Amino acid sequence: MSTSAQESSPADHPARDTGSESFWHGRSGLLLALLMFAFSTYLTVGILGLHVPEGTDFPGPRFFPGLLAAAGYVLAVLLALHYLRTPEPVPPEWDGAAYRTFSDWTSVAWTIGGFLLFTVTLEFLGWILAGALLFWCVARGMGSRRTLFDVSLALVVSSAIYLAFDVGLGLNLPSGLLGGI
Repeated sequence: MSTSAQESSPADHPARDTGSESFWHGRSGLLLALLMFAFSTYLTVGILGLHVPEGTDFPGPRFFPGLLAAAGYVLAVLLALHYLRTPEPVPPEWDGAAYRTFSDWTSVAWTIGGFLLFTVTLEFLGWILAGALLFWCVARGMGSRRTLFDVSLALVVSSAIYLAFDVGLGLNLPSGLLGGI
């Protein structure tokens, strides 16, 4: 046997199963694919139970949720294939006992607090201001500290969403304080 055909060690291929690890080692991302599939199924059941009157124009109330459900199924399958083919290896310097996990409770509080503020103030502030507040809280929770930029971008994004849904699609979003302007 020549020296070029030597067998490689398991350390050379960290994603390869060495026999001592279970099938699930490095494949925790399959949970996300399962959640995406479950959400898409929930959305599909809702779409099928939706009553659509005769003579409804295209695209209709089932079109956009149908696109989201289809995209969710595609993403779920692609994620599952990815994690089945290439599990995520744990870095060699970490053993099972030293693998650190933690939650950033500040980020969670900013995000959940922003969503709660959005739901409570939506009717009073209106979509544009409440949506901008939600966007800013989520940006703050994700670590952004550029307040003026975040607020400006939040107002632009929530205004664009308001125009797209209220004016473009004819859906009534609450206008709140800005309703008389």
